Amino acid sequence: MSRMDSPAQPERTPDGRYIVVKGRKWRATDPEIPEDVAARLRRHLMAARRAVAASRRKDDTAAEKRARSRVHTAKVALGERGTPWWEESLTERRRRWEDGVGELDADQPL
Repeated sequence: MSRMDSPAQPERTPDGRYIVVKGRKWRATDPEIPEDVAARLRRHLMAARRAVAASRRKDDTAAEKRARSRVHTAKVALGERGTPWWEESLTERRRRWEDGVGELDADQPL
């Protein structure tokens, strides 16, 4: 069963560009990202989201800003922010996710 066929996956729009959660459309992850890379990016994303929450609990605005930057980097690398992945060439898409995972790995190794 592929990632797209998994029952745990949210509903997608017919063009596959968006997922639908509680009636709201969100940009889908770039389907060309290799699963191992996408998984690393999702781990970075979740760690950064946890860091946002922790920094807010501590009222540490500098740490929150750094954590939010990592969230943004992960979302861009996944194709969920920035230039829509369907408007980029495969070379541009690959560069986007490779640069993102490289930056996140250098900043916060998993």
